Amino acid sequence: MKKSASVLVLLLVLSFTLVSLPEIGIVKADNTIYIRADGSVEGTDKILREGDVYTLISDISGSIVVEKDNVLLDGADYRLQGDGNQNGITLGISNNITVKNLQLSSFNIGIVVMGSDNNKILENTITDNFRGLDLTASENNTVSGNYIANNNDGIALENMYNNIIENTITNNSNFGIHLYGAGYNNIIGNNITNNGRGILVSICYNNSIYHNNFVNNTNHVETDDSNGIWDNGEEGNYWDNYTGLDSDVDSIGDTAYIIDENNQDNYPLMNIIPEFPSWTILPLLIVATLVGAIIRNKIRRKGLE
Repeated sequence: MKKSASVLVLLLVLSFTLVSLPEIGIVKADNTIYIRADGSVEGTDKILREGDVYTLISDISGSIVVEKDNVLLDGADYRLQGDGNQNGITLGISNNITVKNLQLSSFNIGIVVMGSDNNKILENTITDNFRGLDLTASENNTVSGNYIANNNDGIALENMYNNIIENTITNNSNFGIHLYGAGYNNIIGNNITNNGRGILVSICYNNSIYHNNFVNNTNHVETDDSNGIWDNGEEGNYWDNYTGLDSDVDSIGDTAYIIDENNQDNYPLMNIIPEFPSWTILPLLIVATLVGAIIRNKIRRKGLE
């Protein structure tokens, strides 16, 4: 009789444990970290705060939401690891945020910038996500010096006056960069290699795309009812399937690289562009920002006429 009672108790304990496991899992999965508007950090002790600088001091499993303006989030080369479903870094109600030196992997989207302006995404490693980076309804953001690889999608960009400069965008199975409904953005100095589609352009206008290397993509560019500016008036991009000649040996092709009836690179480069030294990033950003401001003022003046 005692033996039967013991077996019954054991079965009841096991049943309770099995029923409770899913609930325990749900609690553990709630690992979102917040940098609140008041500057406090909620959800981890692995981020060190010094004023407006927040520095990782260890690898973290989970996601980070930044709600405070004027923040520098320094990954210090530590890893932010996801579970495949959540987003890594979310900037949505804050502005003027810098995210740098962070390794992000195994997220739905590595970094989300939505309705957030004047941010900098610098020198991060963003790999093995469904999408590396998504910028939506956001202006004057700069994405520079990042390694964005082995995602389904690389970078998706919607809106105006953003800069994608000097990134390595490689081995993304769907696209490297997707511009959709986007205008007056600068896509300059990127290595766009081994992607399904290097750049996908959908209903876009007046994006400046030059000094990029297009190498070994299944399709370098795919456009849909869009036009872009594929050179700066003197130099364009390097295309590994360009078949034109360079009779005057000036390293610029004699004939245009034709993308479609609305898009062509008038000055295709004959040689791969080497990586820029890091000190060139600041001047390029300054020039790109000034050009964007000039174009924006012209548009506003026309609207007032």
